[in-house]
Amino acid sequence: MDKERKRKLPVGIEDFRKLRTEDFYYIDKTPMIKDLLHRWGEVNLFTRPRRFGKSLNMSMLKAFFEIGCDKTLFEGLKIWGEPELCEQYMGRFPVISISLKGVGADDYETARGLLVRAITREVKRQQYLLESDRLSSEDKESFSALFKNDMDDETLCCSLCELSVLLHKHHGQKVIVLIDEYDVPLAKADEKGYYRRMVTLIRNLFDQTLKTNEGLYLAVLTGCLRVAKESIFTGLNNPKIFSITAVRFDEYFGFTDSEVREMLCYYGLEDRYQAAKDWYDGYRFGNVDVYCPWDVINYCDDLLDDPAMEPKDYWSNTSGNGVVRHFIEKVDNGLTKGEIEALVAGETVTKEIHEELTYNSLYDTIDHIWSVLFTTGYLTRRGRPDGKQLRLAIPNMEIRGLFTEQIMTMFKEETRKDGETLARFCDALKEGDAAGVERMFNVYLARTIGIRDTFVRRPLKENFYHGILLGILGFKNGWYVRSNKEAGDGYSDIQVQIEDEAIGIIIEVKYAQKGDLEMVCQGALEQIERGGYARELEETGLHKVLKYGIACFRKRCKVIMGDQIGNDPQDDGGEK
Repeated sequence: MDKERKRKLPVGIEDFRKLRTEDFYYIDKTPMIKDLLHRWGEVNLFTRPRRFGKSLNMSMLKAFFEIGCDKTLFEGLKIWGEPELCEQYMGRFPVISISLKGVGADDYETARGLLVRAITREVKRQQYLLESDRLSSEDKESFSALFKNDMDDETLCCSLCELSVLLHKHHGQKVIVLIDEYDVPLAKADEKGYYRRMVTLIRNLFDQTLKTNEGLYLAVLTGCLRVAKESIFTGLNNPKIFSITAVRFDEYFGFTDSEVREMLCYYGLEDRYQAAKDWYDGYRFGNVDVYCPWDVINYCDDLLDDPAMEPKDYWSNTSGNGVVRHFIEKVDNGLTKGEIEALVAGETVTKEIHEELTYNSLYDTIDHIWSVLFTTGYLTRRGRPDGKQLRLAIPNMEIRGLFTEQIMTMFKEETRKDGETLARFCDALKEGDAAGVERMFNVYLARTIGIRDTFVRRPLKENFYHGILLGILGFKNGWYVRSNKEAGDGYSDIQVQIEDEAIGIIIEVKYAQKGDLEMVCQGALEQIERGGYARELEETGLHKVLKYGIACFRKRCKVIMGDQIGNDPQDDGGEK
């Protein structure tokens, strides 16, 4: 099949109907419907990290159950092989479907208004009820009240329940309620300081919709966190909670290894399997290892444009990574540098995890932050649980990069405050004082979080130390610092021009895998010479070009200066 005729990749597509009618690639998750019907509770909550297909699955459920559905959407899919189930359930239910993804604002009044609009949009979708001969004039009057954007709190909290009752009365069939991203309003409310008011509003809405609703057949909710029952689901009769540790439904959110292999094969990208696995696999849901769908789809899409494209971070661009920053800020306050170093190195740490939290207590203690990192996908489980004790690890290269990025950001912020030490380091560097550079760099290495010698590959270790040096040099005024600048026959790690003093500096950073700092340092200098990295600086007319080889091993370094090119202008009587 020609590339032009391949199905389109569904980048950002969360509408099941659109995906199936406009020739997008679809990884079949319809067996979830069968499992939901065979072993369901009246209220079912699925918690997964963002970008793992929650919204698409909710759209799939709506497309399957809703009266008047287009049954051709499911032809050829796995659920189509269940004719009796399809006959009994497909297109048989009125469905209420709302998303709370957009219900977040800087203040309570605006957020409440967005919640009202989310509900009124769904009400307007059901406005055929105004023509119903099964509803009384009083029923229609109650229904009309749900169209108003200025509805009072009582009407708002009863709105979904009222709509369910009216749909049940019209169709003679109880209603399926789908609420996507149920906890987004709570997360935003906590961030902006109106959490208590929003909790009260959402609790009352859910209480009416999910507890006292005679028109409800079943409800499905999705979200990132399993918010404590005391906060939202007060008094609800045994809701079914399917968190990331639950075995049931474990393969329906995220892509399995076989699904990713099949997808890469379809697009002729089989040779990029290992890269995709290293970067985007590693999440453990129930008993299944899964990839992040958002990452895999975006990576495949980029590869179709550029087959040489290297994996990159797609996940963090969809949301902030404040939880990682909160975590790293807890160093020496219940968290040790060694624990972060172990995680970044690919090792595990064992912690007690609490999946039921309230948003306003997420960062109260380091114990809670471990739980948040786990439930939101920044950490995953290795091995089997021991009660609430889990062995936690960073799932893949992408998330490891987010951790190191936050580590470097905080290191740079700390470095900025340390002007005196920074000045001594830079003075030693431009004066050719290799011993002084080594001494000061060791001081900086001792202060930051390091990388151990386990999982992390050598190039990534070198990038880490490279980043520390750039963080130090970047705050020196009047220094033009370039990273991985093309020079000679290759690329120098760091190139510095001090134009006012006509001095150039070439730095090659290496990681001493076996701790042989001296030998690796000499190898770095040989690479500078072999690659002719100093040639460009010589040609600019600088009076002096200094060449440094720097070898690092954990929190130690060795610095050796190579042969200097040129002399100080003062050596010629101060003439230039």
